[in-house]
Amino acid sequence: MNIPEHIAIIMDGNGRWARKRLLSKTAGHRAGAQTLRRLAEAADGLGLRYLSVYAFSTENWKRPKAEIEGLMELLRGFIQQYLEDTQKNNIRVKIVGRRDRLPEDLQAKISHLEVFTKDKSGLTLIIALDYGARDEIARCAQKLAIACQKGRLCPEDIDETKISNNLDTAGIPEPQLLIRTSGEHRLSNFLLWQLAYSELYFSAKLWPDFSIEDLIESVKDYNRRDRRFGG
Repeated sequence: MNIPEHIAIIMDGNGRWARKRLLSKTAGHRAGAQTLRRLAEAADGLGLRYLSVYAFSTENWKRPKAEIEGLMELLRGFIQQYLEDTQKNNIRVKIVGRRDRLPEDLQAKISHLEVFTKDKSGLTLIIALDYGARDEIARCAQKLAIACQKGRLCPEDIDETKISNNLDTAGIPEPQLLIRTSGEHRLSNFLLWQLAYSELYFSAKLWPDFSIEDLIESVKDYNRRDRRFGG
């Protein structure tokens, strides 16, 4: 089985999973976080190099305050768990998206986790947090405009490579495969630039129920695709 170098996942369905069990949304998010933890370790064992996941979008700030506070608390626990897990695994963690709107203590925990795992040589787990692709592209455009304004860059020299090198994912290869769970069929403002040539796979499973067997099935489906890149 040919394992793609980079898989991206929109982890959808935590709330519906919880409702089906008469649980709180926070319980659903907690179950989803444990699914990610298990799947990341399994993906590292399969030899996957990069796994990008959509954890919290720029639009998620519109959710009820109590749910947001629950998610922030869950993230604190998630980061602590990864700090403990990193003692026995080889996973590097990188966070993409904005950080300025997150609680200061959470910003510090994120930076600590990234530094603590930076020398790991296995899977790179990329967590999109307060992330939106349009926001990312707008921030990239601002950086390039400032470089032009200061004379460090000529507008005519701006090309696809310059844009890619100024996105949050600079230096990371583009995903070959995108998986979205819960039966939804949209990108929801996730990695719009990076997914230009990715294969799309949609699973009816709610994210907390998504297993390593489901991941392997998505990879098998990917291997049946004919990737021509417009040729």
